[in-house]
Amino acid sequence: MRVVSFGERGREQAGVLSADGTRVLPVAALDPSLPTNVRALIAGYHLPRLAAQLQCTDERGLALADVRLGPPVTDPSKVVCIGLNFKGHAAEQNKPWPEQPLLFAKAPSALCGAHDDIELPEDDCGPDYEVELVAVIGRRARHVAAGDALTYLAGWCVGNDVSGRKWQKSDGQFFRAKSCDSFFPCGPALVTSDEITDLCALRLTTRIGDELLQDATAADLIHDVPTLIAYISRYMTLEPGDLISTGTPAGVGCYRTPPRFLRAGDTVTCAITGAVELGRLVNRVVASNHQAAR
Repeated sequence: MRVVSFGERGREQAGVLSADGTRVLPVAALDPSLPTNVRALIAGYHLPRLAAQLQCTDERGLALADVRLGPPVTDPSKVVCIGLNFKGHAAEQNKPWPEQPLLFAKAPSALCGAHDDIELPEDDCGPDYEVELVAVIGRRARHVAAGDALTYLAGWCVGNDVSGRKWQKSDGQFFRAKSCDSFFPCGPALVTSDEITDLCALRLTTRIGDELLQDATAADLIHDVPTLIAYISRYMTLEPGDLISTGTPAGVGCYRTPPRFLRAGDTVTCAITGAVELGRLVNRVVASNHQAAR
């Protein structure tokens, strides 16, 4: 099942994609007794019931082409990101593999939808792209064993951990560089965990226009997803709807010769494909409204 948040920014409601992926079925139409917020659906353990309703409905819903998709979870309590977690990404920096996961946070307000614009800040930050596999927590997790970790997941989606490289270097930490508004396109849907049986076969790619810049499979992860969930939950409680962005492959712009940063006018496509396709983020890069108004 593919769960989405759709509608105008700040007023999104929960929906489910039709089997052919061309229509959005509002949860309110499928079952008026269910919450219309995706995080609340997850927290209330309503996804199995929603899947059952989907099997027996004749609801036509709305054409996907006619609606805006927001991030699948619009209001997570936290976004936990993992640095230096692909072997190829470590190699392009000539760095050893981290013995333990390197954690940092993005502000949830950085989230935007699969086709929303990425708005560059007024100050030049060296904006870069990072395709990432995002794990969505399905139930409260604290001190979870790695062997049980995947049972705590609601599902998966695609993320682009947009990063201001100049600010990462100047600030000495990542929060400002990673947390600008629109710096975390996410989606297009939450693909429920039962649909993905072979994580290692998932292929992560980034393109700017037609140019392929990142291309790797999740088999290149240094710390796998069960290890990440176990490690994070040792130190903080993971709540339903929380996002774990698991790291990016080699090929980011800052380590290219010459560097390739995002520019206004670019269209960046981040995709995760495989036996089951998680989907694609296609985001136009635009100048800051303040900068454009000068």
